[in-house]
Order: sequence, then C-alpha cells, then structure tokens
Amino acid sequence: MDIRDELNRGVLLFDGSMGTYYASLYPDGERVESANRQHPGRVRAIHTAYLEAGARALKTNTFSPFDVEGETLAQTLEAGYTLACEAAKPYGAAVFADLGPSAQSIEDCLRAADCFLSLGAENFLFETFSDFAALDRVASYIKSKRPSAFVLTSFASNPDGVTRHGLSAAALLRQADACAEIDAAGFNCMSGPSHLLRLTESLQTLPRLLSVMPNAGYPAIVRGRTVYEGTPGYFAERMAALTAAGAKILGGCCGTTPEFIRETRKALDTQRPAPKSVIASVQSRITLTARKEGRNRLAEKLDAGQRIAAVELDPPVDADVSGFLTGARRLVEAGADTITIADCPIARPRVDSCMLAAKLRRELGIDPIPHMTCRDRNVNATRALLLGLSIEEVHNVLVVTGDPVPSAERDEVKSVFSFHSAILADYIRKLGSENAVVPFRVFGALNVNAANFDAELKKALRKRDAGVCGFLTQPVMSGQAFENLQRAHEEMPEMKLLGGVIPVVSERNALFMNNEVSGIEVPANIVRRYHGLGREAAEALAVELSVGFARRMEPFTAGWYFMTPFQRVGLIERILHALRG
Repeated sequence: MDIRDELNRGVLLFDGSMGTYYASLYPDGERVESANRQHPGRVRAIHTAYLEAGARALKTNTFSPFDVEGETLAQTLEAGYTLACEAAKPYGAAVFADLGPSAQSIEDCLRAADCFLSLGAENFLFETFSDFAALDRVASYIKSKRPSAFVLTSFASNPDGVTRHGLSAAALLRQADACAEIDAAGFNCMSGPSHLLRLTESLQTLPRLLSVMPNAGYPAIVRGRTVYEGTPGYFAERMAALTAAGAKILGGCCGTTPEFIRETRKALDTQRPAPKSVIASVQSRITLTARKEGRNRLAEKLDAGQRIAAVELDPPVDADVSGFLTGARRLVEAGADTITIADCPIARPRVDSCMLAAKLRRELGIDPIPHMTCRDRNVNATRALLLGLSIEEVHNVLVVTGDPVPSAERDEVKSVFSFHSAILADYIRKLGSENAVVPFRVFGALNVNAANFDAELKKALRKRDAGVCGFLTQPVMSGQAFENLQRAHEEMPEMKLLGGVIPVVSERNALFMNNEVSGIEVPANIVRRYHGLGREAAEALAVELSVGFARRMEPFTAGWYFMTPFQRVGLIERILHALRG
C-alpha cells in the first residue's frame, strides 16, 4: 500500500496496542518483543485480529527492541518486521517500522533505522517521545537512504498538553511539522481520546498531517494490574470527532483492543460530513488573548540598570512565620529589594517557599524570589504551583535541581525528579508564551567555586538558552571565584548576575562551610582572621569583609545576593546600611 495514496482517499486507521493486549492474553510477564521469536504465532494472530477489525496500518512489535535477552537488535527487529508484513500482505495493509523512546543514544536509533531499511521498510513510526531531540536527525538519515520513505513522529502528552520532560506537546508538534523530512506528526499515549481531542482543538495551527492515537481511557489498578476503563463505543465516538477536528491518521495506544478498532472503523465508515461551523473552527483557530501582566518591580529595577540587593531567608520549620515576616520587613526597610526563600534546603521539610512568597507579596508588597527545586514535584504538581504563583502575582522564581533526600531517610522518603533545572526553566518559559501563566522572570544558580568551571559555565549557557534571565551565585570570596565571576560576566553579558555574599560569623563557621557545605570556599587567610575572636568582633569583621566583597564584585554584577547566616537579620541590616549609606 502507498501511504500517501491512502491518505488522499481519507483517514488512515492504525491498529491498537500490541503490548497491553498481548499482556492481557498472556500474563506471563515476558517482554512482548521477545514473543516475536519465542511465540511468533501469538504476535501474528494479534496483528490479524486488528486487521480483521478494520485497521489499514500495522505497527511492528518493536516498540522497545534494545537489550532483549538472548537476541541481537537485528534479530528482534527482523522477526517483528517479518511477522507484521506476513500478516498485512493478504489485507493489502501498510506496515510501519515502530520504535519507542527506549534508545540510549542517537546511534541506537540510527542502528535500528539501518536494520529496518535493510529489511525493505518504507514507513517509519517514532512514537511516545517526550522531546524532539534526535528525531530530525533520524528522519533526515532515513530520507537520505530512502527518499520515498514516510516518517511519522508522535509525542506522549498528559491531559494538560505537557510531556514527561515538561515540554509543551503543541510546541513539539510545531517543531516536527517544520522538519521537511518528517511527513506526519501527532500525539499518542498518556491520555485518553477526550483529552487528546481537547488538545487537538486547542492547536492554533494544524500540522500537514495530524496523527492521534489515544489510550483506551484513564488507567486504573485492579487486583494489582493496570486496566483501562474506557469502552469501545465511547472511544470510537471521540475518534470520529477527532477527524472533524483535523486528524488524518488515527489509531490506538495502551488498552485499545481489536474491539476498539472495530468500533472506530464503523464510526468512520458511517460518519457524516462535519458541520461547516466545525470545519471553520479547524481552518481558523482561535488566537488566545494575552493575559495582562502584573507589575514586577524587581524586574523593572533590573531592566533599568539599578543595582539590587536580594537577601535569602530560610523558611521556618513550623507554622509560626511571625519571626520570618518580621525579619523580612526589617530587611526591606534596610534596603533589600527582594527576599529569596529556599525550598526545603538540604531536603529537610520547611514551610513551602512559594506559599511564603505569596504571603510576602500580599503583606509587604515586595516581589520575592521563591526557590523552586526539581525535587519532590512531578509535572502536574509543578504546573499547579506555577498557576498559583501567577494568580498571587509572584512573577520571579529561582530554579535549582535541589539537594537529594538524606540517605538515612530514603527508605521512607523518596525523591522525585521529573526535571533538571534547565528543563524546568524552559517549561516555565513555555507556560508563559502559551498564556497559561503570566510570564515569569526565571533565575538560575551559578557555582563560581566549582572545581571545573568550564563545565559549570556550559550548564549556565544551557540554562540561559532555556529562558533563565539571570544567576544568583554561590558566595564569592576567593581570588578564583572572582576570576570566574568576571569570566561569567564577559561570556554572558546579557545575564543579570547577583554576586553571592555570605557573612562568616566565626572561625568554626568558616571551617564548617569549607568541610561540610558544597559550593562554598572560605580562603585560609580569611579563616585565620577569625581565630580567637568573640562574637562582637567576629560580626564586625563579617561586616567589613562582606562589604569589601560586595564592592569588589560591582563591575561584574547587577546586584548582590546576601545569605543570612543563622537568621542573623541584624548582621545583614548592618551590611545593607554600609552599602546603601
């Protein structure tokens, strides 16, 4: 079958899910890809069942072909491709060489593509991807070897339109559509038909050829097994609606059995032409009205070139925030432009930084910078939190990966890392560009004390490209740290750098930071100056040194980032008065 001719005649209907259907028939726990060689009759029978139900295109049983026990990649792919071709031939159906996101590298993808090409594959499906990395390169490689090939890419989106990597599925679709070597693009998995229908209807423009292959419905756990509770009739009705919304390629993902495809085939064959109003809505998508952006006074100062002072206060460990609010008020009165709030530092539970930021915004009228770690929140929780911050007019965040949970607690407390900081920054930026939230000013962290500052600078450049507007640095005390700060300024002149200053309050404090706090380096000559000093003399020295560090970094920074040691607000007040006075 020529896929392009089939698409010119109407909608192309794929099969459903080989993996979940096979597992329901043969719940022995083996990898479905191994059945291509171990139980070829089972796989062939499932392909045939989907074809009998009305499918016109089959996916090879090769979604995750890497590291199948006892087999080479070539053996797994050859067996899967051969079985699909044998089943499809009597029906005149198309076969798509199928590959999911299980490859560990671009080289793995290219090896798989070479295997399929050597078998004569003309159609390729890359499904359930969470980003666009490597897809354009693989598609270009396939077209260079076989210009007539048809390449379909599909992204896995949750009901909110976001992939597991925190990327906008609509934006990924636009990237794929802009790639000349990709013939069709769309969505599959993670969401049911209604969710993907809403996502399709929200697209401002459709790709050249849109593919949609939903799950059967929402998954549920029954007797320890994952089941999909959607019904074939409901699924088919939603699939017909997807064609009215512009989809040209349909099929099923997790939970879709031959019965789902049979009902979809009936719905498509009896479907009436879409009403003109529906067609018009597909041809001319609604343009979202931009939200009115609230005032962000911190951003206004930075944009105007004013030097700002950011002061970090740790949130309390209990629900009594009176001391925190009093300290924040004193710091603002002393000249602080913003308060930054750590997000459960060293992975110990404290009052939520974002909720505290909202309280500061309401009660003190300042624009705070809550820290937002990638630890402890999945994509859904992160989006929900950003929506709340947007409503509360907190429009600045500092994104950091976050400290891991201490090893002694890992049996009871599990870390969740759906992002790293660059991906989180890009996610926040895209939410703003799509008008889901008022655009945030996103800051990142920069360790000027890193042993390998070249690597640290590369990470900073990736964060900049992801939408970070500035960096708060680790404390700058050593000569090397000042050199690294200057280098960062020279290589990223557009970035707003807030140079880190942490007052050292005693010799013991200096030794602790050098030995037990990552990213802080107190030079030996400074440690010696604290030897034998009492509290009052040590604090006076801390003010002297901190002011000196702050002045020295002025040529390379847009402001300062003061870290309050042991909640000594009075110490930071003295430093601010010395600098502002």
